[in-house]
Amino acid sequence: MPLLANATAGVARQPGSSAGHSESRQNILCTYLSAGLLVGLTLNAALGWWWAVPITALIIAAVVAREGRESWRGESCYTTDGCCA
Repeated sequence: MPLLANATAGVARQPGSSAGHSESRQNILCTYLSAGLLVGLTLNAALGWWWAVPITALIIAAVVAREGRESWRGESCYTTDGCCA
């Protein structure tokens, strides 16, 4: 997913595609979600920390809520030169 996110961001920069940039952000978010879940499950399995998965789920929910709020408001860090301000 990180490779796909980087490739999508690179393609989106050329024509100045806001939709392509949003797609690359979604791919990065998917990577974070997968990594977070893997860490939570690993801590649960290896150390018996049963609370690691629920804590991971709360963190994931907070990140997704923030991304959704930014999207709903039309906020994007995308500019024509591809930089985030």
